[in-house]
Amino acid sequence: MQLFITSLNSGSNGNCYYVGNEQEAVLVDVGICCRQIEIRMKRLGLSMDKVKAVFISHEHSDHIRGVEIVAKKYKLPVYITSQTLRNSRLYLPKSQVFTFEAYQPVFIGELCVLPFPKKHDASDPHSFTVTYQDLTVGVFTDIGLSCEHVIRHFSQCHAAFLEANYDEEMLEKGKYPIYLKRRIRGGHGHLSNRQALQLFTSSRPPYMSHLLLSHLSHENNNPDLVKELFSAHAQDTEIVVASRFYETPVYTISHTSLSANTIPRRSYGIPQQLHLPL
Repeated sequence: MQLFITSLNSGSNGNCYYVGNEQEAVLVDVGICCRQIEIRMKRLGLSMDKVKAVFISHEHSDHIRGVEIVAKKYKLPVYITSQTLRNSRLYLPKSQVFTFEAYQPVFIGELCVLPFPKKHDASDPHSFTVTYQDLTVGVFTDIGLSCEHVIRHFSQCHAAFLEANYDEEMLEKGKYPIYLKRRIRGGHGHLSNRQALQLFTSSRPPYMSHLLLSHLSHENNNPDLVKELFSAHAQDTEIVVASRFYETPVYTISHTSLSANTIPRRSYGIPQQLHLPL
Protein backbone atom coordinates (compact mmCIF):
# COMPACT_ATOMS: atom_id res chain seq x y z
CA MET A 1 0.00 0.00 0.00
CA GLN A 2 1.59 3.22 -1.22
CA LEU A 3 0.86 6.72 -2.42
CA PHE A 4 3.12 8.60 -4.83
CA ILE A 5 3.42 12.38 -4.75
CA THR A 6 5.27 15.13 -6.56
CA SER A 7 5.08 18.87 -6.97
CA LEU A 8 5.16 19.60 -10.70
CA ASN A 9 5.50 23.32 -9.95
CA SER A 10 4.95 25.46 -6.89
CA GLY A 11 4.87 29.25 -6.69
CA SER A 12 3.11 32.38 -7.88
CA ASN A 13 4.10 31.45 -11.45
CA GLY A 14 2.02 28.27 -11.27
CA ASN A 15 0.99 25.44 -8.97
CA CYS A 16 0.33 21.79 -9.77
CA TYR A 17 0.49 18.83 -7.37
CA TYR A 18 0.21 15.12 -8.16
CA VAL A 19 -1.07 12.44 -5.77
CA GLY A 20 -1.78 8.87 -6.80
CA ASN A 21 -1.57 5.16 -6.10
CA GLU A 22 -0.55 2.36 -8.49
CA GLN A 23 -3.81 2.60 -10.45
CA GLU A 24 -5.01 6.22 -10.52
CA ALA A 25 -3.97 9.75 -9.64
CA VAL A 26 -5.34 13.26 -9.34
CA LEU A 27 -3.90 16.69 -10.00
CA VAL A 28 -4.59 19.39 -7.43
CA ASP A 29 -4.59 22.69 -9.35
CA VAL A 30 -3.27 23.13 -12.88
CA GLY A 31 -1.48 26.46 -12.90
CA ILE A 32 1.14 25.59 -15.54
CA CYS A 33 0.64 24.79 -19.19
CA CYS A 34 -0.26 21.33 -20.47
CA ARG A 35 3.03 20.95 -22.31
CA GLN A 36 5.08 21.55 -19.17
CA ILE A 37 2.97 19.06 -17.22
CA GLU A 38 3.58 16.45 -19.92
CA ILE A 39 7.33 17.15 -20.04
CA ARG A 40 7.77 17.03 -16.29
CA MET A 41 5.67 13.92 -15.80
CA LYS A 42 7.59 12.15 -18.57
CA ARG A 43 10.89 13.00 -16.86
CA LEU A 44 9.49 11.43 -13.68
CA GLY A 45 8.31 8.28 -15.43
CA LEU A 46 4.65 9.17 -14.88
CA SER A 47 1.87 8.79 -17.44
CA MET A 48 -1.05 11.16 -17.96
CA ASP A 49 -3.15 8.05 -18.59
CA LYS A 50 -3.03 7.47 -14.86
CA VAL A 51 -4.49 10.92 -14.04
CA LYS A 52 -8.25 10.57 -13.63
CA ALA A 53 -9.38 13.97 -12.33
CA VAL A 54 -8.39 17.56 -11.58
CA PHE A 55 -9.30 19.36 -8.36
CA ILE A 56 -9.26 23.16 -8.23
CA SER A 57 -8.63 24.94 -4.93
CA HIS A 58 -9.58 28.48 -6.04
CA GLU A 59 -9.77 30.74 -9.06
CA HIS A 60 -6.44 32.61 -8.99
CA SER A 61 -4.60 32.29 -12.29
CA ASP A 62 -1.54 30.52 -10.84
CA HIS A 63 -3.87 27.62 -9.96
CA ILE A 64 -6.03 27.36 -13.09
CA ARG A 65 -3.94 28.62 -16.01
CA GLY A 66 -3.63 25.24 -17.70
CA VAL A 67 -6.94 23.64 -16.74
CA GLU A 68 -8.88 24.15 -19.97
CA ILE A 69 -6.30 22.55 -22.26
CA VAL A 70 -5.41 19.70 -19.90
CA ALA A 71 -9.09 18.85 -19.31
CA LYS A 72 -9.92 19.03 -23.01
CA LYS A 73 -6.92 17.04 -24.25
CA TYR A 74 -7.24 14.24 -21.71
CA LYS A 75 -11.03 14.40 -21.24
CA LEU A 76 -10.63 14.80 -17.48
CA PRO A 77 -13.39 15.71 -15.06
CA VAL A 78 -12.72 18.97 -13.24
CA TYR A 79 -13.90 19.17 -9.63
CA ILE A 80 -14.56 22.76 -8.62
CA THR A 81 -17.04 24.65 -6.46
CA SER A 82 -19.85 26.59 -8.13
CA GLN A 83 -18.55 29.92 -6.84
CA THR A 84 -15.00 29.22 -7.96
CA LEU A 85 -16.24 28.22 -11.41
CA ARG A 86 -18.23 31.45 -11.75
CA ASN A 87 -15.25 33.57 -10.77
CA SER A 88 -12.66 31.64 -12.75
CA ARG A 89 -13.91 32.48 -16.25
CA LEU A 90 -12.99 28.97 -17.28
CA TYR A 91 -14.69 27.58 -20.38
CA LEU A 92 -15.25 23.91 -19.70
CA PRO A 93 -17.78 21.49 -21.21
CA LYS A 94 -20.63 20.92 -18.77
CA SER A 95 -20.04 17.18 -19.04
CA GLN A 96 -16.57 17.63 -17.53
CA VAL A 97 -17.55 19.89 -14.62
CA PHE A 98 -18.27 18.27 -11.27
CA THR A 99 -19.04 20.54 -8.35
CA PHE A 100 -18.02 19.68 -4.82
CA GLU A 101 -18.85 20.95 -1.36
CA ALA A 102 -16.80 21.11 1.82
CA TYR A 103 -16.55 17.83 3.71
CA GLN A 104 -18.31 15.86 0.98
CA PRO A 105 -15.78 13.20 -0.11
CA VAL A 106 -15.18 12.51 -3.78
CA PHE A 107 -14.05 9.03 -4.83
CA ILE A 108 -11.70 8.67 -7.80
CA GLY A 109 -11.22 4.94 -8.09
CA GLU A 110 -9.76 3.96 -4.72
CA LEU A 111 -8.68 7.50 -3.88
CA CYS A 112 -10.85 9.54 -1.54
CA VAL A 113 -10.46 13.30 -1.97
CA LEU A 114 -11.84 15.40 0.88
CA PRO A 115 -12.22 19.18 0.34
CA PHE A 116 -12.46 21.57 3.27
CA PRO A 117 -12.51 25.39 3.65
CA LYS A 118 -9.42 27.55 4.06
CA LYS A 119 -8.67 31.22 4.69
CA HIS A 120 -7.66 32.93 1.44
CA ASP A 121 -8.79 35.96 -0.53
CA ALA A 122 -10.74 34.03 -3.14
CA SER A 123 -14.46 33.40 -3.63
CA ASP A 124 -14.70 29.89 -2.17
CA PRO A 125 -11.21 28.49 -1.46
CA HIS A 126 -10.60 24.91 -0.36
CA SER A 127 -7.74 22.66 0.65
CA PHE A 128 -7.72 18.89 0.11
CA THR A 129 -6.63 15.62 1.60
CA VAL A 130 -6.23 12.54 -0.59
CA THR A 131 -6.60 9.19 1.15
CA TYR A 132 -5.88 5.69 -0.13
CA GLN A 133 -6.91 2.99 2.33
CA ASP A 134 -5.36 4.42 5.52
CA LEU A 135 -2.66 6.65 3.97
CA THR A 136 -3.39 10.38 3.73
CA VAL A 137 -1.65 13.22 1.90
CA GLY A 138 -2.68 16.86 2.38
CA VAL A 139 -2.37 19.88 0.08
CA PHE A 140 -2.26 23.03 2.22
CA THR A 141 -1.28 26.08 0.17
CA ASP A 142 -2.65 29.62 -0.19
CA ILE A 143 -3.78 29.76 3.42
CA GLY A 144 -3.75 33.00 5.37
CA LEU A 145 -3.59 31.25 8.73
CA SER A 146 -3.74 27.82 10.30
CA CYS A 147 -7.48 27.63 10.97
CA GLU A 148 -9.12 24.73 12.76
CA HIS A 149 -9.78 22.94 9.44
CA VAL A 150 -6.10 23.01 8.46
CA ILE A 151 -4.89 21.98 11.92
CA ARG A 152 -7.29 19.04 12.13
CA HIS A 153 -6.37 17.61 8.74
CA PHE A 154 -2.65 18.32 8.90
CA SER A 155 -2.50 16.26 12.09
CA GLN A 156 -3.80 13.24 10.14
CA CYS A 157 -1.35 13.32 7.21
CA HIS A 158 1.40 10.86 6.38
CA ALA A 159 2.79 13.52 4.02
CA ALA A 160 1.82 17.07 3.13
CA PHE A 161 2.38 19.95 0.76
CA LEU A 162 2.53 22.92 3.14
CA GLU A 163 2.79 26.56 2.18
CA ALA A 164 5.81 28.47 3.52
CA ASN A 165 5.33 31.58 1.44
CA TYR A 166 7.41 34.32 3.01
CA ASP A 167 10.02 35.25 5.56
CA GLU A 168 8.51 37.98 7.72
CA GLU A 169 11.65 40.13 7.82
CA MET A 170 12.22 39.84 4.07
CA LEU A 171 8.62 40.85 3.40
CA GLU A 172 8.80 43.81 5.78
CA LYS A 173 12.05 45.13 4.29
CA GLY A 174 11.22 44.21 0.70
CA LYS A 175 10.04 46.34 -2.19
CA TYR A 176 6.39 45.29 -2.20
CA PRO A 177 3.93 48.17 -1.70
CA ILE A 178 2.23 48.44 1.70
CA TYR A 179 -1.17 47.26 0.43
CA LEU A 180 0.37 44.07 -0.96
CA LYS A 181 2.31 43.38 2.23
CA ARG A 182 -0.90 43.77 4.19
CA ARG A 183 -2.73 41.45 1.83
CA ILE A 184 -0.06 38.73 2.14
CA ARG A 185 0.13 38.74 5.94
CA GLY A 186 -3.44 39.81 6.69
CA GLY A 187 -4.98 36.44 7.57
CA HIS A 188 -6.46 35.72 4.13
CA GLY A 189 -3.24 35.83 2.13
CA HIS A 190 -0.36 33.45 2.67
CA LEU A 191 1.37 31.53 5.42
CA SER A 192 4.78 32.74 6.63
CA ASN A 193 7.72 30.47 7.39
CA ARG A 194 7.16 31.02 11.10
CA GLN A 195 3.43 30.23 10.89
CA ALA A 196 4.08 27.11 8.82
CA LEU A 197 6.75 25.96 11.27
CA GLN A 198 4.37 26.47 14.18
CA LEU A 199 1.79 24.26 12.47
CA PHE A 200 4.43 21.64 11.71
CA THR A 201 5.89 21.47 15.22
CA SER A 202 2.57 21.60 17.06
CA SER A 203 0.37 19.43 14.84
CA ARG A 204 2.64 17.01 12.98
CA PRO A 205 1.66 13.39 13.61
CA PRO A 206 4.50 11.01 14.56
CA TYR A 207 4.05 9.08 11.30
CA MET A 208 4.51 12.06 8.91
CA SER A 209 7.33 10.93 6.61
CA HIS A 210 7.52 13.82 4.11
CA LEU A 211 6.85 17.55 4.19
CA LEU A 212 7.00 19.40 0.87
CA LEU A 213 7.32 23.13 1.57
CA SER A 214 5.38 24.88 -1.15
CA HIS A 215 4.44 28.18 -2.79
CA LEU A 216 7.62 30.01 -1.71
CA SER A 217 7.70 33.67 -2.68
CA HIS A 218 10.36 34.55 -5.22
CA GLU A 219 10.86 38.01 -3.69
CA ASN A 220 10.28 37.38 0.01
CA ASN A 221 11.77 33.98 0.76
CA ASN A 222 14.84 31.84 0.28
CA PRO A 223 14.81 28.06 -0.26
CA ASP A 224 18.00 27.51 1.74
CA LEU A 225 16.66 29.54 4.66
CA VAL A 226 13.42 27.55 4.71
CA LYS A 227 15.17 24.18 4.44
CA GLU A 228 17.49 25.04 7.33
CA LEU A 229 14.63 26.33 9.49
CA PHE A 230 12.48 23.22 9.12
CA SER A 231 15.30 20.70 9.12
CA ALA A 232 16.22 21.76 12.65
CA HIS A 233 12.80 20.48 13.78
CA ALA A 234 12.32 17.64 11.29
CA GLN A 235 13.10 14.59 13.45
CA ASP A 236 12.08 11.66 11.18
CA THR A 237 10.24 13.80 8.61
CA GLU A 238 12.02 14.40 5.31
CA ILE A 239 11.93 18.09 4.39
CA VAL A 240 11.68 19.00 0.69
CA VAL A 241 11.49 22.50 -0.76
CA ALA A 242 9.25 22.48 -3.84
CA SER A 243 10.59 24.56 -6.71
CA ARG A 244 8.89 27.27 -8.77
CA PHE A 245 10.99 26.20 -11.79
CA TYR A 246 10.88 22.41 -11.98
CA GLU A 247 9.36 19.25 -10.55
CA THR A 248 10.39 17.45 -7.40
CA PRO A 249 11.20 13.73 -7.46
CA VAL A 250 8.31 11.35 -6.94
CA TYR A 251 8.14 10.46 -3.25
CA THR A 252 6.77 7.14 -2.08
CA ILE A 253 4.48 7.44 0.93
CA SER A 254 3.88 4.32 2.98
CA HIS A 255 3.78 3.24 6.59
CA THR A 256 7.48 2.44 6.46
CA SER A 257 8.75 5.31 4.27
CA LEU A 258 11.44 7.42 5.89
CA SER A 259 13.19 8.53 2.70
CA ALA A 260 12.39 9.52 -0.89
CA ASN A 261 12.15 6.94 -3.63
CA THR A 262 11.42 7.59 -7.27
CA ILE A 263 8.89 5.12 -8.59
CA PRO A 264 9.84 2.89 -11.53
CA ARG A 265 9.60 4.54 -14.94
CA ARG A 266 6.59 2.90 -16.51
CA SER A 267 3.16 3.70 -17.86
CA TYR A 268 -0.10 2.64 -16.36
CA GLY A 269 -3.37 1.36 -17.75
CA ILE A 270 -6.66 3.19 -17.39
CA PRO A 271 -8.80 1.81 -14.56
CA GLN A 272 -12.49 2.39 -14.12
CA GLN A 273 -13.21 5.78 -12.57
CA LEU A 274 -15.84 6.49 -9.95
CA HIS A 275 -17.51 9.87 -9.39
CA LEU A 276 -19.96 11.13 -6.87
CA PRO A 277 -23.12 12.56 -8.43
CA LEU A 278 -23.54 16.31 -8.57
